[in-house]
Amino acid sequence: MRSIDYFDKMVRLAPHRDILIAGDTRYSYGEMHALSHRLAGAMHAGGLAHQEPVAIMSPNHGAILTALLGLWRAGAVWIPVNTRNALDANIAYLNYVRAGWLFYHSSLAKDARRAQREVPSIRRLICLDAADGDNPSLDAFMLPEGAPDAPDLGDPVGNPDELTAIIATGGTTGPAKGVRIMNRSWGALMETIGNLMPAEDPVCLACAPLTHAAGPVAMAAVAMGATISVLPGFDAEGVMRAIQRDRVTHTFLPPTALYTMLAHPNVRDYDYSSLRYFLLAGSPVSPDKLRQAVEIFGPCMCQSYGQTECHMIATWLPPHEVAAAARGEHPERLASCGKASYSVRVELMDDVGNILPTGAVGEIVARGGIVGGGYFEMPDATAEAALHGWHHSGDVGRRDEHGYYYIVDRKKDMVVSGGFNVYSAEVEGAIMELDAVAEAAIIGVPHEKWGEQVHAVVVKRGDIDEATIIAHARARLGSVQAPKTVQFVEAIPRTAAGKMDKKALRAPYWGDQVRMVN
Repeated sequence: MRSIDYFDKMVRLAPHRDILIAGDTRYSYGEMHALSHRLAGAMHAGGLAHQEPVAIMSPNHGAILTALLGLWRAGAVWIPVNTRNALDANIAYLNYVRAGWLFYHSSLAKDARRAQREVPSIRRLICLDAADGDNPSLDAFMLPEGAPDAPDLGDPVGNPDELTAIIATGGTTGPAKGVRIMNRSWGALMETIGNLMPAEDPVCLACAPLTHAAGPVAMAAVAMGATISVLPGFDAEGVMRAIQRDRVTHTFLPPTALYTMLAHPNVRDYDYSSLRYFLLAGSPVSPDKLRQAVEIFGPCMCQSYGQTECHMIATWLPPHEVAAAARGEHPERLASCGKASYSVRVELMDDVGNILPTGAVGEIVARGGIVGGGYFEMPDATAEAALHGWHHSGDVGRRDEHGYYYIVDRKKDMVVSGGFNVYSAEVEGAIMELDAVAEAAIIGVPHEKWGEQVHAVVVKRGDIDEATIIAHARARLGSVQAPKTVQFVEAIPRTAAGKMDKKALRAPYWGDQVRMVN
C-alpha cells in the first residue's frame, strides 16, 4: 500500500474520531480527509509532478500533519527538514534531493526565503501557519471548501518501489545521506508498529521532533486510528500534563528526555495510568533509569532498535518484558533492545561477512521488509551498506541464548586500549548506575603506551568525584574497561538528531592525529 492508504482506511472506519489535537486546533479523520484532498488538488493545479520532492521545515505544529497527508495524496515525496541543523546544512540537503516545494513555519520565514534563493529547484513556498508576503498560508493555498474532491494523484496500484520519503541520516561525519523510504518499507514499518503496539482508543503524544522518529510513530498511530496530540517541543512537565489531560496511550522519547522527566520534582504528581507504550529509542538506555521509569510510569516502558536505513523497529523489547526485568526476572534484559521484530532478520557479522554465533560480538546486520531502498543517488554508499547481502548498521552488539540483542557500541566509537576492545555503551551504563550522575559519554583519548585510554565525560546530578566514578566502574567492569580519567561538564554536546556528538568530544584530544579503530 501507499502511505496515504493507511490513513484512508481509518477515515472509512472512524470518520468522526479526532485525528489531531494541537493547541486550539482539532480535526476529525473525516475533516482531515477533506483537507488532504483540498491541498492535493491545489498542489496539482500548481504544477506538482508525480514523485516530486516536497520539503516540510517547521518546529512541531499541527499543520505538519495536514501538509504531510496532502502531499502524499498528491503523489509527492516527503522531505523532512531538521530545524536543529545549521541552515547551511539544510540548504545543502535541499539541493541534494532537489526539493521542488517548501512548506515552512512562519518562525522560519527568513530561513525559507534564503533557501529559495540558494536552492534553484524550489519553485513554490507555502507558509504553514500564516500568510508571509507573497507566500500564501496553507489555509489560503488549499482549494476552497466545497470544491470537487481532487483526484487521487498517486499511483493507483501502490507501486511498492515508489518513494514515500527521503529522510536524512543523523550521523556526525560528512554531509547527510538521504535514505530512500519506499512504499514497501514504510508499509512494513506501519504494520510492524501496529502489530506490536495495539491499544483501544489510541492517543499518541508527539512531543519529540516530527522530523525524526516521532514522525513515523505518529503516522503508525494514524494507521491504527489514533488521535495525535502535538506539543510544540519537549518540556518535561508539559509532557506529564499532556499524558494526564489527553489520556495518552502511546508516546516516543529519546532516553535523555526520559532522564529529564525522572529528575523533575513533580514527576510523581500526574496520572499515567492511560499509558500503554512509552517507547525509548535512539540510543542505549541506562538500566537503572529504566527500572525507575517502570516504577513511576507503570508497565508501559518499551525499547526498540533501528535506524533511518532500517526503519526504527528492527528489534523490540515489549512493556511486559521490561516490567518483568524491573521486578528482577532476567534483570539483564533492562540493558537489551529486545528480539528481532516480525519484518526483519537480524544477525551479527564479522568484518569478512561471516554470521557469528550466539554470544559473539559483531556488527549488527539486517535484512527484510523494513530495510529501505539505499541512499538517494549514492550508489557506492548504498553498495557499501549492503555488503554481503545485508544492511550493515555500523553498530556493534551481541545476542544471548534467548535471542535478545544488546548494543555495545558504534564501530567508530569503540575504544581499543592496549589491544583490548572497550565498548562505550557498557561503560556508560555502569557509570549511569550512580545516582549523582545525570549523563555519561565514553571516548578514547591518545595514550603513548596503550594507543588509547578510556576517558569519561560526565554531567553531574549531585556531589561526586573522579575517584568514585573510576572505582565504581572498575568494580563493575574490571580495570581494562574502567575510565582512567574523568572530565566533568555542564552538558554533553549533541548532534542535530539529538545523539551524543562523540566526534566533538574527541576533537580536542586528537587534533590532526589519525584515530584507528579495528
